[in-house]
Amino acid sequence: MIPQLALQDKQKQAAIYWNDQTTEEILFGGAKGGAKSYLGCSLIFSDAFVFPETHYFIARHDLTDLKKFTTPSIFEMLRNMKLEPEKRMKYNGQDNYFQLNNGSRIYYLDCKYMPSDPDFHRFGSMQFTRGWIEEIGQIHSMAITNLSATVGRWMNSTYDLKRKLLLTCNPNKGYAFNEFYLPTKNNTLPTYRKFIRALPTDNKYLTQDYLTALERLPENERQRLRYGNWEYDDDPTVMIPMESIINMYTNTFVKQGTKYIIADIARFGSDKAVITIWSGLSLIDKSVFDKSDMVTIQNTIEALRVKHSVQLSNVLVDEDGIGGGVKDNLHCRGFTANAKPKNKAYQNQKTECGYKLAELANEIYINTPLTQKEKEDINQELGMLKTYQADLDGKLRILPKEKIKDHIGRSPDWLDCFLMRMYYEINSGTYVVQ
Repeated sequence: MIPQLALQDKQKQAAIYWNDQTTEEILFGGAKGGAKSYLGCSLIFSDAFVFPETHYFIARHDLTDLKKFTTPSIFEMLRNMKLEPEKRMKYNGQDNYFQLNNGSRIYYLDCKYMPSDPDFHRFGSMQFTRGWIEEIGQIHSMAITNLSATVGRWMNSTYDLKRKLLLTCNPNKGYAFNEFYLPTKNNTLPTYRKFIRALPTDNKYLTQDYLTALERLPENERQRLRYGNWEYDDDPTVMIPMESIINMYTNTFVKQGTKYIIADIARFGSDKAVITIWSGLSLIDKSVFDKSDMVTIQNTIEALRVKHSVQLSNVLVDEDGIGGGVKDNLHCRGFTANAKPKNKAYQNQKTECGYKLAELANEIYINTPLTQKEKEDINQELGMLKTYQADLDGKLRILPKEKIKDHIGRSPDWLDCFLMRMYYEINSGTYVVQ
């Protein structure tokens, strides 16, 4: 007989969703101290003890963090339930799982990104009854997606258990914000998903000292970790709010208009090339190449120009590197980042386009099929459009490309295409900056 869990109100609501026949994924997220870890341990281990031979996972970015921070919560919860963990289970340190006396197992999984496995295929063959991913703000969305596909695959039919995935985190502008917070706010969250916003004041076991310490945090961190504010602006230099970026995928009100082809081509042809097709401010088509070969790029642009009836004067390519050769051969327009801006308040042409992009962000519609990775890259890169050294000499600047590359580990090719599209908004399609 497993003792009843002593859960608090928000935790009880999560437990109800965990045991219903509708919910499949639960985000329990909010401020620090909301008892997220205790909830996760309670749900996973209760199931494991009740249903023999079932398998579960607890996942986090680093295996070391699981051992350091999750294991103590597990033992605290089990002792509170009078389950004597030392007698009921053993930890297998070689394969990183808890073996329960009834045959159930609970695995620790490391979700760290590996260049050798960029799509997290290592999770593909795994089969679990249910699972829990901790601190999803630190984890790549592809890891979350692939782990989600592993649950509901081990003895669920034997016990008539619905697949369940618990996600926990503090407020962040990643997967949780896009997939749970905003849909909840907009009343578009699908019925198989539930979002519970947890605050430190929901946890009656927190001390006043702990709450006082949260109050002393810097404003941005206090809003996020004390008050669970999902829409905090943790970086005042960001020029496009994340909500505006997410809304670009649903801005169906944006009208189509003049057609443009905007192409960002790698400087030396070693990196990918991104070719985008626009109708007004709607992104309607794209073509992406892992390597920038001048002949292939030229032929693709010509084919897209015919397909979408784009005038040659409305074809713009990055003039750096092999893009200059494409421009010369096609006799289209070229874009030079450091060219003179139309408005002398800006450092250069690219900066002027960056500010125009921030101004028009709410009028852009991304209306073309994208892979999850492409969507994630676009979101991350648009989020890197930031002001930079604005007080240096009075000129307005944006964060340099090299600094963005240092931060995200790749060239911001999508961002460059969005920036270059603004060339035509600034110059009305006729004025050419010399």
